[in-house]
Amino acid sequence: MEDSKPRLVGAIDVGTGSSRFLIFNENLELKFSLKEKAHRKELGQHSPKEGWLEQDPIELLESVRLCIGGVADSLRLEGTPISSIHGVGITNQRETTILWDKLTGVPFYNAIVWSDNRTRQLADALIASTPNNNKDYLRPKCGLPIHPYFSALKIRWLIDNVEEVRIAVAGKTCLFGTVDSWIIWNLTGGISGGCHVTDVTNASRTMLMDLQTCKWDTELCSFFGIPMSILPEIRSSSEVYGHISEGPLKGIPISGCLGDQQAALVGQRCFKKGDAKNTYGTGCFLLYNTGLVPVRSSNGLLTTVAYKMGSEADVHYALEGSVAMAGQCVRWLRDNMKFFTDAQEIERLAESVHDTAGVYFVPAFSGLYAPHWQSDARGLIIGLSSYTNKGHICRATLEAVCFQSREILEAMNQDSELPLASLKVDGGMTVNKLLLQLQADLLGIPVEKEDMSETTVLGAAIAAGIGVGVWPNQLDSIPQSMAVTLFNPSIDHDNRDSRYYRWKEAVKRCMHWEGNEKEIQNNGRWKRERKVGVVGVGVAAAVLAAALLIYWRRH
Repeated sequence: MEDSKPRLVGAIDVGTGSSRFLIFNENLELKFSLKEKAHRKELGQHSPKEGWLEQDPIELLESVRLCIGGVADSLRLEGTPISSIHGVGITNQRETTILWDKLTGVPFYNAIVWSDNRTRQLADALIASTPNNNKDYLRPKCGLPIHPYFSALKIRWLIDNVEEVRIAVAGKTCLFGTVDSWIIWNLTGGISGGCHVTDVTNASRTMLMDLQTCKWDTELCSFFGIPMSILPEIRSSSEVYGHISEGPLKGIPISGCLGDQQAALVGQRCFKKGDAKNTYGTGCFLLYNTGLVPVRSSNGLLTTVAYKMGSEADVHYALEGSVAMAGQCVRWLRDNMKFFTDAQEIERLAESVHDTAGVYFVPAFSGLYAPHWQSDARGLIIGLSSYTNKGHICRATLEAVCFQSREILEAMNQDSELPLASLKVDGGMTVNKLLLQLQADLLGIPVEKEDMSETTVLGAAIAAGIGVGVWPNQLDSIPQSMAVTLFNPSIDHDNRDSRYYRWKEAVKRCMHWEGNEKEIQNNGRWKRERKVGVVGVGVAAAVLAAALLIYWRRH
Protein backbone atom coordinates (compact mmCIF):
# COMPACT_ATOMS: atom_id res chain seq x y z
CA MET A 1 0.00 0.00 0.00
CA GLU A 2 2.90 2.34 0.69
CA ASP A 3 3.84 2.36 -3.00
CA SER A 4 0.30 3.34 -3.98
CA LYS A 5 0.54 6.71 -2.26
CA PRO A 6 1.04 9.70 -4.57
CA ARG A 7 4.49 11.27 -4.52
CA LEU A 8 3.89 14.92 -3.76
CA VAL A 9 6.20 17.91 -3.30
CA GLY A 10 5.35 21.08 -1.38
CA ALA A 11 6.61 24.58 -2.10
CA ILE A 12 6.58 27.65 0.15
CA ASP A 13 6.69 31.04 -1.56
CA VAL A 14 7.29 34.10 0.62
CA GLY A 15 7.02 37.11 -1.68
CA THR A 16 6.72 40.80 -0.95
CA GLY A 17 2.94 40.87 -1.30
CA SER A 18 1.90 37.42 -0.07
CA SER A 19 2.93 33.99 1.16
CA ARG A 20 1.56 30.74 -0.18
CA PHE A 21 2.05 26.99 0.15
CA LEU A 22 1.26 24.78 -2.85
CA ILE A 23 1.44 21.07 -3.56
CA PHE A 24 2.52 19.48 -6.87
CA ASN A 25 2.38 15.89 -8.06
CA GLU A 26 5.04 14.04 -10.08
CA ASN A 27 3.69 15.54 -13.31
CA LEU A 28 4.09 19.07 -11.92
CA GLU A 29 0.33 19.50 -11.67
CA LEU A 30 -1.15 21.53 -8.85
CA LYS A 31 -2.88 19.47 -6.19
CA PHE A 32 -5.22 22.32 -5.24
CA SER A 33 -6.46 25.45 -6.97
CA LEU A 34 -4.35 28.61 -6.79
CA LYS A 35 -7.54 30.37 -5.66
CA GLU A 36 -7.69 28.47 -2.35
CA LYS A 37 -7.61 31.31 0.18
CA ALA A 38 -6.41 28.99 2.95
CA HIS A 39 -3.23 28.37 0.96
CA ARG A 40 -2.38 32.07 0.50
CA LYS A 41 -1.93 34.99 2.93
CA GLU A 42 -1.41 38.64 2.01
CA LEU A 43 1.45 40.41 3.76
CA GLY A 44 1.58 43.89 5.24
CA GLN A 45 4.20 46.48 4.38
CA HIS A 46 5.38 49.45 6.42
CA SER A 47 6.96 52.65 5.16
CA PRO A 48 8.09 54.64 8.23
CA LYS A 49 9.89 57.21 6.06
CA GLU A 50 9.94 58.13 2.40
CA GLY A 51 11.95 55.54 0.50
CA TRP A 52 11.89 53.06 3.40
CA LEU A 53 10.03 49.73 3.17
CA GLU A 54 9.82 47.16 5.95
CA GLN A 55 7.96 43.97 6.83
CA ASP A 56 7.43 42.18 10.13
CA PRO A 57 9.58 38.98 10.20
CA ILE A 58 7.16 37.35 12.65
CA GLU A 59 4.26 38.02 10.27
CA LEU A 60 6.27 36.44 7.43
CA LEU A 61 6.84 33.32 9.52
CA GLU A 62 3.27 33.06 10.79
CA SER A 63 1.90 33.49 7.27
CA VAL A 64 3.89 30.44 6.19
CA ARG A 65 2.56 28.40 9.12
CA LEU A 66 -1.02 29.45 8.34
CA CYS A 67 -0.65 28.44 4.68
CA ILE A 68 0.87 25.09 5.63
CA GLY A 69 -2.04 24.50 8.00
CA GLY A 70 -4.56 25.28 5.27
CA VAL A 71 -3.00 22.80 2.86
CA ALA A 72 -2.80 20.13 5.56
CA ASP A 73 -6.51 20.56 6.26
CA SER A 74 -7.29 20.21 2.54
CA LEU A 75 -5.23 17.02 2.30
CA ARG A 76 -7.05 15.51 5.29
CA LEU A 77 -10.46 16.39 3.83
CA GLU A 78 -9.70 14.51 0.60
CA GLY A 79 -8.08 11.61 2.42
CA THR A 80 -4.50 12.11 1.21
CA PRO A 81 -1.91 11.26 3.90
CA ILE A 82 0.52 14.03 4.85
CA SER A 83 3.32 11.49 4.45
CA SER A 84 2.70 11.67 0.68
CA ILE A 85 4.69 14.93 0.74
CA HIS A 86 8.29 13.79 0.16
CA GLY A 87 9.95 17.19 0.45
CA VAL A 88 9.32 20.93 0.74
CA GLY A 89 11.01 23.70 -1.22
CA ILE A 90 11.28 27.38 -0.40
CA THR A 91 11.39 30.40 -2.68
CA ASN A 92 11.56 33.94 -1.41
CA GLN A 93 11.91 37.64 -2.04
CA ARG A 94 15.65 38.12 -2.32
CA GLU A 95 17.93 40.78 -0.75
CA THR A 96 15.35 41.44 2.01
CA THR A 97 17.41 41.46 5.19
CA ILE A 98 16.64 40.14 8.68
CA LEU A 99 18.90 40.09 11.76
CA TRP A 100 17.82 38.09 14.81
CA ASP A 101 19.07 36.75 18.16
CA LYS A 102 20.09 33.09 17.98
CA LEU A 103 19.40 32.64 21.72
CA THR A 104 15.86 34.03 21.77
CA GLY A 105 14.81 33.84 18.11
CA VAL A 106 13.58 37.43 18.30
CA PRO A 107 14.32 39.77 15.35
CA PHE A 108 16.24 42.91 16.30
CA TYR A 109 14.39 45.03 13.74
CA ASN A 110 11.82 44.72 10.96
CA ALA A 111 12.89 43.03 7.73
CA ILE A 112 14.36 45.69 5.43
CA VAL A 113 12.73 44.94 2.06
CA TRP A 114 14.79 44.57 -1.12
CA SER A 115 13.48 47.80 -2.68
CA ASP A 116 14.16 49.92 0.43
CA ASN A 117 16.32 52.95 -0.40
CA ARG A 118 17.50 54.13 3.04
CA THR A 119 21.12 53.17 2.36
CA ARG A 120 21.56 55.47 -0.62
CA GLN A 121 23.92 57.83 1.22
CA LEU A 122 25.87 54.88 2.60
CA ALA A 123 26.22 53.53 -0.93
CA ASP A 124 27.45 56.92 -2.14
CA ALA A 125 30.04 57.03 0.66
CA LEU A 126 31.29 53.54 -0.15
CA ILE A 127 31.51 54.37 -3.84
CA ALA A 128 33.49 57.51 -2.96
CA SER A 129 35.96 55.30 -1.05
CA THR A 130 36.81 53.29 -4.18
CA PRO A 131 39.40 54.21 -6.80
CA ASN A 132 37.84 56.62 -9.31
CA ASN A 133 34.47 56.62 -7.48
CA ASN A 134 33.61 53.36 -9.19
CA LYS A 135 30.22 51.82 -8.31
CA ASP A 136 31.31 48.68 -10.20
CA TYR A 137 34.45 48.25 -8.08
CA LEU A 138 33.24 44.94 -6.60
CA ARG A 139 31.66 43.52 -9.76
CA PRO A 140 34.65 41.30 -10.68
CA LYS A 141 34.07 39.30 -7.49
CA CYS A 142 30.36 39.47 -6.72
CA GLY A 143 28.84 40.47 -10.07
CA LEU A 144 26.93 43.41 -8.56
CA PRO A 145 27.27 47.22 -8.37
CA ILE A 146 27.43 49.02 -5.03
CA HIS A 147 23.75 49.86 -4.61
CA PRO A 148 21.06 49.99 -1.86
CA TYR A 149 19.28 47.03 -3.51
CA PHE A 150 21.62 44.41 -2.08
CA SER A 151 21.76 42.89 1.40
CA ALA A 152 25.26 43.97 2.46
CA LEU A 153 24.32 47.65 2.73
CA LYS A 154 21.18 46.79 4.70
CA ILE A 155 23.24 44.72 7.16
CA ARG A 156 25.71 47.59 7.55
CA TRP A 157 22.86 50.04 8.20
CA LEU A 158 21.43 47.79 10.92
CA ILE A 159 24.81 47.45 12.62
CA ASP A 160 25.32 51.23 12.50
CA ASN A 161 21.82 52.22 13.63
CA VAL A 162 20.41 49.54 15.94
CA GLU A 163 22.15 49.26 19.32
CA GLU A 164 20.79 45.77 20.02
CA VAL A 165 22.43 44.58 16.81
CA ARG A 166 25.82 46.03 17.76
CA ILE A 167 25.64 44.34 21.16
CA ALA A 168 24.63 40.99 19.63
CA VAL A 169 27.36 41.18 17.00
CA ALA A 170 29.95 41.82 19.70
CA GLY A 171 28.55 38.93 21.76
CA LYS A 172 28.34 36.64 18.69
CA THR A 173 24.60 36.02 19.17
CA CYS A 174 23.49 37.80 15.99
CA LEU A 175 22.35 35.86 12.92
CA PHE A 176 21.75 37.28 9.45
CA GLY A 177 19.52 35.85 6.81
CA THR A 178 17.52 36.66 3.75
CA VAL A 179 13.92 35.46 4.07
CA ASP A 180 14.80 31.87 3.12
CA SER A 181 17.27 31.58 6.00
CA TRP A 182 14.80 33.03 8.49
CA ILE A 183 12.05 30.60 7.47
CA ILE A 184 14.30 27.52 7.32
CA TRP A 185 15.91 28.31 10.70
CA ASN A 186 12.51 28.61 12.36
CA LEU A 187 10.85 25.63 10.66
CA THR A 188 13.77 23.33 11.52
CA GLY A 189 13.82 24.14 15.22
CA GLY A 190 14.85 27.77 15.71
CA ILE A 191 16.61 28.18 19.06
CA SER A 192 16.45 24.39 19.49
CA GLY A 193 18.87 23.47 16.73
CA GLY A 194 17.47 25.29 13.70
CA CYS A 195 19.55 25.08 10.51
CA HIS A 196 21.19 28.42 9.70
CA VAL A 197 21.63 28.01 5.93
CA THR A 198 21.02 29.73 2.62
CA ASP A 199 21.45 28.61 -0.97
CA VAL A 200 23.86 29.89 -3.61
CA THR A 201 21.20 31.92 -5.45
CA ASN A 202 20.23 33.95 -2.39
CA ALA A 203 23.86 34.28 -1.27
CA SER A 204 24.76 35.69 -4.68
CA ARG A 205 22.48 38.68 -3.96
CA THR A 206 24.24 39.86 -0.81
CA MET A 207 27.46 41.30 -2.35
CA LEU A 208 29.36 39.09 0.10
CA MET A 209 29.80 35.90 -1.96
CA ASP A 210 32.55 35.24 -4.50
CA LEU A 211 30.79 34.12 -7.70
CA GLN A 212 33.59 31.76 -8.72
CA THR A 213 34.00 29.89 -5.41
CA CYS A 214 30.38 30.32 -4.18
CA LYS A 215 31.76 31.00 -0.70
CA TRP A 216 31.63 34.02 1.59
CA ASP A 217 34.58 36.24 0.74
CA THR A 218 36.76 37.83 3.43
CA GLU A 219 37.64 40.87 1.28
CA LEU A 220 34.01 41.60 0.43
CA CYS A 221 32.95 41.23 4.08
CA SER A 222 35.81 43.49 5.15
CA PHE A 223 34.84 46.15 2.58
CA PHE A 224 31.40 46.44 4.20
CA GLY A 225 32.63 45.84 7.76
CA ILE A 226 30.41 42.78 8.21
CA PRO A 227 31.55 39.95 10.53
CA MET A 228 31.43 36.53 8.89
CA SER A 229 30.19 35.02 12.14
CA ILE A 230 26.63 36.23 11.44
CA LEU A 231 26.39 34.64 7.99
CA PRO A 232 24.54 31.38 7.22
CA GLU A 233 26.18 28.35 5.65
CA ILE A 234 25.96 28.42 1.84
CA ARG A 235 24.46 25.22 0.37
CA SER A 236 23.26 24.12 -3.06
CA SER A 237 19.72 24.83 -4.29
CA SER A 238 18.64 21.19 -4.07
CA GLU A 239 19.53 19.05 -1.05
CA VAL A 240 18.12 18.22 2.38
CA TYR A 241 18.93 21.10 4.74
CA GLY A 242 16.95 19.81 7.70
CA HIS A 243 13.53 18.50 8.74
CA ILE A 244 10.46 20.44 9.84
CA SER A 245 10.37 20.21 13.63
CA GLU A 246 6.70 20.76 14.46
CA GLY A 247 3.21 21.23 13.06
CA PRO A 248 1.36 19.15 10.46
CA LEU A 249 4.50 18.65 8.33
CA LYS A 250 6.70 17.50 11.24
CA GLY A 251 9.51 15.26 10.02
CA ILE A 252 9.25 16.21 6.34
CA PRO A 253 12.57 17.40 4.86
CA ILE A 254 13.16 20.89 3.50
CA SER A 255 15.02 19.91 0.35
CA GLY A 256 15.05 22.86 -2.04
CA CYS A 257 15.74 26.59 -1.91
CA LEU A 258 15.89 29.21 -4.66
CA GLY A 259 15.58 32.99 -4.72
CA ASP A 260 12.28 33.85 -6.36
CA GLN A 261 13.64 34.93 -9.74
CA GLN A 262 15.92 31.92 -10.05
CA ALA A 263 12.97 29.74 -9.03
CA ALA A 264 10.97 31.21 -11.91
CA LEU A 265 13.85 30.43 -14.29
CA VAL A 266 13.76 26.80 -13.10
CA GLY A 267 9.95 26.75 -13.17
CA GLN A 268 10.02 27.87 -16.80
CA ARG A 269 12.53 25.04 -17.45
CA CYS A 270 15.12 27.49 -18.80
CA PHE A 271 17.90 24.93 -18.41
CA LYS A 272 19.81 25.62 -21.63
CA LYS A 273 22.29 28.38 -22.31
CA GLY A 274 20.37 31.19 -24.02
CA ASP A 275 17.01 30.44 -22.38
CA ALA A 276 15.39 33.47 -20.73
CA LYS A 277 12.28 34.41 -18.77
CA ASN A 278 10.69 37.57 -17.42
CA THR A 279 8.73 37.59 -14.15
CA TYR A 280 6.12 40.29 -13.55
CA GLY A 281 5.51 40.55 -9.82
CA THR A 282 6.05 43.38 -7.35
CA GLY A 283 9.10 44.14 -9.45
CA CYS A 284 10.06 42.84 -12.87
CA PHE A 285 13.03 40.54 -13.41
CA LEU A 286 14.48 39.20 -16.65
CA LEU A 287 16.97 36.31 -16.32
CA TYR A 288 19.07 34.84 -19.12
CA ASN A 289 20.82 31.49 -18.60
CA THR A 290 24.53 31.84 -19.49
CA GLY A 291 25.45 28.25 -18.62
CA LEU A 292 28.55 27.32 -16.61
CA VAL A 293 30.31 30.65 -17.18
CA PRO A 294 29.51 33.89 -15.32
CA VAL A 295 29.21 36.60 -18.00
CA ARG A 296 30.38 40.06 -16.96
CA SER A 297 27.95 42.71 -18.16
CA SER A 298 29.06 45.87 -19.91
CA ASN A 299 25.51 47.24 -20.02
CA GLY A 300 24.30 47.54 -16.43
CA LEU A 301 23.07 43.97 -15.92
CA LEU A 302 23.81 41.76 -12.91
CA THR A 303 25.85 38.58 -12.98
CA THR A 304 24.20 36.09 -10.65
CA VAL A 305 23.90 32.38 -9.84
CA ALA A 306 21.00 30.70 -11.68
CA TYR A 307 20.96 27.42 -9.71
CA LYS A 308 23.05 24.53 -8.39
CA MET A 309 20.95 21.36 -8.35
CA GLY A 310 22.81 19.30 -5.76
CA SER A 311 25.85 19.57 -3.51
CA GLU A 312 28.08 17.97 -6.16
CA ALA A 313 26.38 19.58 -9.17
CA ASP A 314 27.82 22.30 -11.39
CA VAL A 315 26.90 25.93 -10.75
CA HIS A 316 24.88 27.55 -13.54
CA TYR A 317 24.95 31.33 -13.97
CA ALA A 318 22.64 33.98 -15.37
CA LEU A 319 22.53 37.60 -16.47
CA GLU A 320 19.75 39.53 -14.76
CA GLY A 321 17.98 42.79 -15.35
CA SER A 322 16.03 44.05 -12.33
CA VAL A 323 13.16 46.54 -12.33
CA ALA A 324 12.00 47.77 -8.93
CA MET A 325 8.44 48.72 -9.85
CA ALA A 326 6.01 46.57 -11.82
CA GLY A 327 3.05 45.21 -9.85
CA GLN A 328 3.91 47.77 -7.18
CA CYS A 329 2.84 50.47 -9.67
CA VAL A 330 -0.62 48.90 -9.83
CA ARG A 331 -0.72 48.70 -6.04
CA TRP A 332 0.19 52.42 -5.91
CA LEU A 333 -2.65 53.34 -8.26
CA ARG A 334 -5.04 51.28 -6.11
CA ASP A 335 -3.91 52.16 -2.58
CA ASN A 336 -2.43 55.66 -2.90
CA MET A 337 -4.26 57.17 -5.85
CA LYS A 338 -7.58 55.29 -5.31
CA PHE A 339 -8.02 54.70 -9.07
CA PHE A 340 -9.74 51.37 -8.35
CA THR A 341 -10.38 48.94 -5.50
CA ASP A 342 -9.35 45.70 -7.25
CA ALA A 343 -5.99 45.46 -9.02
CA GLN A 344 -7.62 43.50 -11.85
CA GLU A 345 -9.58 46.65 -12.82
CA ILE A 346 -6.48 48.23 -14.33
CA GLU A 347 -6.87 46.10 -17.47
CA ARG A 348 -10.46 47.29 -18.02
CA LEU A 349 -9.50 50.94 -17.52
CA ALA A 350 -6.45 50.64 -19.77
CA GLU A 351 -8.57 49.03 -22.50
CA SER A 352 -11.10 51.88 -22.31
CA VAL A 353 -8.68 54.05 -24.33
CA HIS A 354 -6.88 53.30 -27.60
CA ASP A 355 -3.51 54.68 -26.47
CA THR A 356 -1.95 56.77 -23.68
CA ALA A 357 -2.66 60.09 -25.48
CA GLY A 358 1.02 60.96 -25.14
CA VAL A 359 1.26 60.16 -21.40
CA TYR A 360 4.42 58.41 -20.17
CA PHE A 361 5.01 57.10 -16.64
CA VAL A 362 8.48 56.46 -15.20
CA PRO A 363 7.87 54.66 -11.86
CA ALA A 364 11.23 55.47 -10.25
CA PHE A 365 9.72 55.56 -6.75
CA SER A 366 12.97 54.34 -5.18
CA GLY A 367 15.32 55.10 -8.05
CA LEU A 368 15.95 53.15 -11.24
CA TYR A 369 17.50 49.69 -11.25
CA ALA A 370 18.94 48.01 -14.36
CA PRO A 371 20.39 49.18 -16.62
CA HIS A 372 20.73 52.66 -15.04
CA TRP A 373 21.37 51.98 -11.32
CA GLN A 374 20.45 55.55 -10.37
CA SER A 375 19.16 55.63 -6.79
CA ASP A 376 18.55 59.40 -6.95
CA ALA A 377 16.05 59.19 -9.84
CA ARG A 378 12.38 59.79 -8.94
CA GLY A 379 9.11 58.92 -10.60
CA LEU A 380 7.25 61.16 -13.01
CA ILE A 381 4.15 61.20 -15.18
CA ILE A 382 4.66 63.42 -18.19
CA GLY A 383 2.57 64.43 -21.20
CA LEU A 384 -0.56 65.29 -19.23
CA SER A 385 -3.24 67.46 -20.82
CA SER A 386 -6.85 68.43 -20.12
CA TYR A 387 -7.80 65.37 -22.22
CA THR A 388 -5.98 62.90 -19.91
CA ASN A 389 -8.14 60.53 -17.85
CA LYS A 390 -7.68 57.48 -15.61
CA GLY A 391 -7.60 55.15 -18.58
CA HIS A 392 -4.62 56.92 -20.13
CA ILE A 393 -2.63 56.78 -16.88
CA CYS A 394 -3.52 53.11 -16.34
CA ARG A 395 -2.40 52.27 -19.88
CA ALA A 396 0.80 54.30 -19.39
CA THR A 397 1.44 52.29 -16.21
CA LEU A 398 1.28 49.00 -18.11
CA GLU A 399 3.45 50.42 -20.88
CA ALA A 400 6.00 51.55 -18.27
CA VAL A 401 6.48 47.92 -17.19
CA CYS A 402 6.96 46.93 -20.85
CA PHE A 403 9.37 49.76 -21.64
CA GLN A 404 11.54 48.87 -18.65
CA SER A 405 11.65 45.26 -19.84
CA ARG A 406 12.69 46.42 -23.32
CA GLU A 407 15.57 48.42 -21.83
CA ILE A 408 16.80 45.30 -20.06
CA LEU A 409 16.34 43.03 -23.06
CA GLU A 410 18.36 45.38 -25.27
CA ALA A 411 21.20 45.35 -22.72
CA MET A 412 20.97 41.55 -22.48
CA ASN A 413 21.14 41.12 -26.25
CA GLN A 414 24.33 43.22 -26.31
CA ASP A 415 25.99 41.30 -23.46
CA SER A 416 25.02 37.83 -24.69
CA GLU A 417 25.49 38.59 -28.41
CA LEU A 418 22.57 36.20 -28.99
CA PRO A 419 19.29 38.17 -29.39
CA LEU A 420 16.20 36.45 -28.03
CA ALA A 421 13.68 35.21 -30.57
CA SER A 422 10.88 34.99 -27.98
CA LEU A 423 10.36 35.68 -24.28
CA LYS A 424 8.84 33.37 -21.65
CA VAL A 425 6.84 35.19 -19.00
CA ASP A 426 5.32 34.42 -15.61
CA GLY A 427 4.20 36.09 -12.39
CA GLY A 428 1.01 37.54 -10.98
CA MET A 429 0.73 40.37 -13.52
CA THR A 430 0.57 37.97 -16.46
CA VAL A 431 -3.15 37.40 -15.85
CA ASN A 432 -3.40 40.78 -17.61
CA LYS A 433 -3.65 39.91 -21.32
CA LEU A 434 -3.36 43.54 -22.39
CA LEU A 435 0.00 43.79 -20.59
CA LEU A 436 1.35 40.79 -22.49
CA GLN A 437 0.11 42.11 -25.84
CA LEU A 438 1.71 45.48 -25.12
CA GLN A 439 4.92 43.67 -24.18
CA ALA A 440 4.99 41.77 -27.47
CA ASP A 441 4.24 44.99 -29.37
CA LEU A 442 6.96 47.01 -27.67
CA LEU A 443 9.61 44.25 -27.86
CA GLY A 444 8.84 43.16 -31.40
CA ILE A 445 9.12 39.44 -30.51
CA PRO A 446 6.54 36.84 -29.42
CA VAL A 447 5.73 36.50 -25.73
CA GLU A 448 5.02 33.00 -24.37
CA LYS A 449 2.90 32.45 -21.27
CA GLU A 450 2.31 29.06 -19.68
CA ASP A 451 -1.25 28.44 -18.57
CA MET A 452 -0.10 28.30 -14.93
CA SER A 453 1.48 31.67 -14.26
CA GLU A 454 2.94 30.89 -10.82
CA THR A 455 6.07 29.17 -12.09
CA THR A 456 8.11 30.66 -9.23
CA VAL A 457 6.51 28.23 -6.76
CA LEU A 458 6.88 25.47 -9.34
CA GLY A 459 10.64 26.08 -9.51
CA ALA A 460 10.95 25.64 -5.75
CA ALA A 461 8.98 22.38 -6.02
CA ILE A 462 11.31 21.11 -8.77
CA ALA A 463 14.38 21.86 -6.62
CA ALA A 464 12.81 20.12 -3.61
CA GLY A 465 11.75 17.09 -5.68
CA ILE A 466 15.25 16.66 -7.10
CA GLY A 467 16.63 17.00 -3.56
CA VAL A 468 14.68 13.93 -2.35
CA GLY A 469 14.72 11.88 -5.55
CA VAL A 470 11.17 12.44 -6.79
CA TRP A 471 12.86 13.38 -10.06
CA PRO A 472 16.41 12.34 -11.02
CA ASN A 473 19.04 15.05 -11.00
CA GLN A 474 18.78 15.36 -14.76
CA LEU A 475 17.01 18.56 -15.68
CA ASP A 476 15.95 17.32 -19.09
CA SER A 477 13.81 14.70 -17.32
CA ILE A 478 11.59 17.35 -15.71
CA PRO A 479 8.06 17.20 -17.23
CA GLN A 480 7.32 19.80 -19.93
CA SER A 481 3.58 19.39 -20.17
CA MET A 482 2.37 22.96 -19.69
CA ALA A 483 0.17 24.53 -22.38
CA VAL A 484 1.37 27.89 -23.72
CA THR A 485 -0.50 31.01 -24.91
CA LEU A 486 1.37 33.05 -27.52
CA PHE A 487 1.19 36.85 -27.95
CA ASN A 488 2.58 38.10 -31.27
CA PRO A 489 3.59 41.72 -32.10
CA SER A 490 0.77 43.69 -33.79
CA ILE A 491 2.36 47.11 -34.48
CA ASP A 492 4.99 48.19 -36.98
CA HIS A 493 8.63 48.99 -36.32
CA ASP A 494 8.27 52.79 -36.59
CA ASN A 495 5.39 52.92 -34.10
CA ARG A 496 7.30 50.74 -31.65
CA ASP A 497 10.50 52.76 -31.82
CA SER A 498 8.89 56.21 -31.69
CA ARG A 499 7.06 55.30 -28.49
CA TYR A 500 10.24 53.87 -27.01
CA TYR A 501 12.14 57.05 -27.93
CA ARG A 502 9.58 59.16 -26.04
CA TRP A 503 9.89 56.84 -23.04
CA LYS A 504 13.70 57.27 -23.04
CA GLU A 505 13.25 61.03 -23.13
CA ALA A 506 10.98 60.78 -20.06
CA VAL A 507 13.61 58.67 -18.27
CA LYS A 508 16.24 61.38 -18.85
CA ARG A 509 14.01 63.93 -17.09
CA CYS A 510 13.69 61.88 -13.88
CA MET A 511 17.42 61.42 -13.29
CA HIS A 512 19.32 62.95 -10.32
CA TRP A 513 16.14 64.48 -8.89
CA GLU A 514 16.47 63.44 -5.24
CA GLY A 515 19.13 64.13 -2.68
CA ASN A 516 21.48 66.66 -4.24
CA GLU A 517 20.54 69.31 -1.67
CA LYS A 518 23.92 71.02 -1.80
CA GLU A 519 23.58 71.63 -5.52
CA ILE A 520 20.01 72.88 -5.07
CA GLN A 521 21.05 75.20 -2.24
CA ASN A 522 24.07 76.46 -4.18
CA ASN A 523 21.88 77.03 -7.22
CA GLY A 524 19.43 79.03 -5.11
CA ARG A 525 22.26 81.02 -3.53
CA TRP A 526 23.73 81.75 -6.98
CA LYS A 527 20.38 83.10 -8.12
CA ARG A 528 20.09 85.32 -5.04
CA GLU A 529 23.65 86.60 -5.44
CA ARG A 530 23.09 87.13 -9.13
CA LYS A 531 19.92 89.09 -8.36
CA VAL A 532 21.76 91.26 -5.80
CA GLY A 533 24.59 91.73 -8.28
CA VAL A 534 22.18 92.80 -11.00
CA VAL A 535 20.51 95.26 -8.62
CA GLY A 536 23.93 96.66 -7.64
CA VAL A 537 24.94 97.14 -11.26
CA GLY A 538 21.58 98.76 -11.94
CA VAL A 539 22.02 101.28 -9.10
CA ALA A 540 25.54 102.11 -10.23
CA ALA A 541 24.34 102.63 -13.79
CA ALA A 542 21.55 104.91 -12.58
CA VAL A 543 23.96 107.06 -10.53
CA LEU A 544 26.33 107.31 -13.48
CA ALA A 545 23.47 108.28 -15.81
CA ALA A 546 22.31 110.99 -13.39
CA ALA A 547 25.81 112.38 -13.10
CA LEU A 548 26.19 112.52 -16.86
CA LEU A 549 22.81 114.27 -17.20
CA ILE A 550 23.79 116.94 -14.65
CA TYR A 551 27.14 117.43 -16.40
CA TRP A 552 25.42 117.79 -19.79
CA ARG A 553 22.90 120.38 -18.51
CA ARG A 554 25.65 122.48 -16.85
CA HIS A 555 27.79 122.50 -19.93
